[in-house]
Amino acid sequence: MSYHASRRSLLTAAALAAVSAAGVASYAAGRGPGGEDGGPRPGDGRPDDGRPGDRPPGRVPDRAALRRLVAGMSLAEKVGQLFVSRAYGHSATDPDPADAEQNQQLFGVRTAAELVSRYHLGGIIYFSWAHNTRDPQQIAELSAALQRAAAGAGSGIPLLLSTDQEHGAVARIGKPATLLPGAMALGARHGAGGGTGGTGTGSGTGSDSAATAEARRAARIAGAELAAMGIRQDYAPVADVNVNPANPVIGVRSFGSDPQAVAALVAAQVRGYQGAGVAATAKHFPGHGDTETDSHVGLPVMRHSRAQWEELDEPPFRAAVEAGVDAVMTAHIVFPALDPSGDPATLSRPIVTGILRERLGFRGVVVTDALDMAGVRQKYGDDRVPVLALKAGCDQLLNPPDLGLAHRSVLAAVEAGELTRARIEESVLRILELKARRGLFDAAHTAAGRTDALVGVPAHLTAADEIAAGTTTLLANPVKLLPLDPAAAPRVLVTGTDPASPSGTTGPPTAVLARELTALGCRATAAAPARAVAAAPGNAAVLVCTYNVAEGDDPQRTLVEELLATGVPVVLVAIRNPYDPARLPGCAAELATYTWTDVEMRAAARVVTGAVRPTGRLPVPVPGRYPLGHGLSYD
Repeated sequence: MSYHASRRSLLTAAALAAVSAAGVASYAAGRGPGGEDGGPRPGDGRPDDGRPGDRPPGRVPDRAALRRLVAGMSLAEKVGQLFVSRAYGHSATDPDPADAEQNQQLFGVRTAAELVSRYHLGGIIYFSWAHNTRDPQQIAELSAALQRAAAGAGSGIPLLLSTDQEHGAVARIGKPATLLPGAMALGARHGAGGGTGGTGTGSGTGSDSAATAEARRAARIAGAELAAMGIRQDYAPVADVNVNPANPVIGVRSFGSDPQAVAALVAAQVRGYQGAGVAATAKHFPGHGDTETDSHVGLPVMRHSRAQWEELDEPPFRAAVEAGVDAVMTAHIVFPALDPSGDPATLSRPIVTGILRERLGFRGVVVTDALDMAGVRQKYGDDRVPVLALKAGCDQLLNPPDLGLAHRSVLAAVEAGELTRARIEESVLRILELKARRGLFDAAHTAAGRTDALVGVPAHLTAADEIAAGTTTLLANPVKLLPLDPAAAPRVLVTGTDPASPSGTTGPPTAVLARELTALGCRATAAAPARAVAAAPGNAAVLVCTYNVAEGDDPQRTLVEELLATGVPVVLVAIRNPYDPARLPGCAAELATYTWTDVEMRAAARVVTGAVRPTGRLPVPVPGRYPLGHGLSYD
């Protein structure tokens, strides 16, 4: 080892020790919140941290110590801190042979631990399809092993482990972890004023302290469970305002179409996640809610004017910044009114630096959406995208398609003078500040023994059902079919669409709904659509689950029409987007659940049987059918 390398290693080790000591000292001195993860413990009875304008909850980073740490790092180590990559396998050191082979083909190494060491990575993102998320204990052990790998490599800086655990339609981690209602379901509860009941049409707008408290509670539970598994960054909440029913990628992942309501819920969830010690990430800046192209497969164009952006899209992101959000994720969309260059927002300096940094005053970490998505790869090559993202003002480069190429490209850009070392160090410092704020420089972060005490515990599962109870929306009940009387043990047929479980651990929804109805006193059976018409006669009602009914010909429409022709009362249950009723003939009753996971199916069953009164209100309008805020209850 050369003298310079040896001296740099000693300086880095000293700086790392100073950062850890400073974090512990600030925590012990009471300058950080009370929970061991940098926030209050779930269920400890204390109020959540963080109010508008407050410092984000967490430890107080020692900037001087972090600057010394950065100064002791090599250029390759600094560049590595900017990257968050996928890695295949359930284990950091002993993956299944197929996963080892996949790592070898993509990265030139066989294990995730070797990947961390080779590229000095700043983070790893977990995916179920990469086989990272089998069960909570395995995830915690993977996290601990990855942190040991990081501690033993190069600068020894801990990893920021992350995932997309939005809940609802996007969940990388399934049961036995707690699965909570998704964003639009929480938006329906918000429109109901916190689930206090009532009849007729609600306003659907504004902020309600009870409803935002439930959104914060959901995020806090989610954050506590992620932290127990070693995951300290969640790519949630979604801050997009969904004003386009044809949006193929946001939809129920959004809290709704009212920007002020979305803003209130986004801020609440930021405080919930970060109060549990997990970095929240508001996405997808500058707003992905009025697009008709999925940026995973194409490059969407946002047609809002600057004035429309300020009215519709900006408020939730401003609210997130004011709530102290740790990170903001950029969108791979073209937004001509904000930048006429035709560059996607991820690569746009006018958007990332000019608007997010300068107009909104955001000082935290800017993370790109995944760089393997088509939306960011259409105009520039994979070697240019990471460089241009950094020039735009981004800090974290998420999941590039070719990590080696991306890493080399950034190094080459620095060596050629296109990117300065100061620019790289600016982003590295922000990333290290986030890691310090979330307690990652403390030794306790690698402990894997807390999963049984925090993940999927009865208190969390009960809370998930309580939160979901106020989300189901009764859209129509013209003949007062609902609630069914379970005391009469009515026969009920459940049929319709059974989409795949977001986490792979729930459903199928028709079977879950039938099981829950039976538990509540009905005699319910589930039938495949091909058998439903023949099985309908003799039932008190047929419940039909629909999932994103298309315009024009759709087998789901045919099924509903044929069931209506039997004369048996039909109850429509829209299990994803609430727009389905506008594309179907009227039924004896219509419900929206916003998600097809078990917790929402249980909530729907309780509404159908009258175990709870429906209180949800539409967080989006259903064009031609129902206005924003519409929702019925029982007399």
